[in-house]
Amino acid sequence: MVPVGAQAPDFMLRDQFGQNVRLRDFRGRKSVLLLFYPFAFSGVCTGEMSGVRDRLADFVTFDTEVLAISCDPVYALRTFADTDGLNFPLLSDFWPHGEVSRAYGVFDEERGAPTRSSYVLDSTGVVRWSVANPLHESRDLHAHLKELRTAVEPV
Repeated sequence: MVPVGAQAPDFMLRDQFGQNVRLRDFRGRKSVLLLFYPFAFSGVCTGEMSGVRDRLADFVTFDTEVLAISCDPVYALRTFADTDGLNFPLLSDFWPHGEVSRAYGVFDEERGAPTRSSYVLDSTGVVRWSVANPLHESRDLHAHLKELRTAVEPV
């Protein structure tokens, strides 16, 4: 994984609407929570993304952006978002397959998908916190909120 204190690798990916999202566009404006997840429509991932949806106001209160990244194609992400009412960017790392996930050190070559991993980036694009969860274990969204608050509050 990209170490804490390092500059996060920049990327441009398409969201569920086919729009380009560039990480660098948030620099100087917002902190970013990156949520890498293995597969749209899988049980744990659906539960997690629904949990983020339900608490989205908590996550974006701090001048932050939530970006969820998987290797699913854009059209699958659009259906996933529509089916589960996911109202935040779902980004497709489909092609070149897993390129961004690899840059962050979270691509599982055997499964062909990112591991369940998260990064909190401050508004300068520096990694302030990261965590990896086992495939079948949900993220602790409370811990994610705590770390996001820490990253955006002045020291």
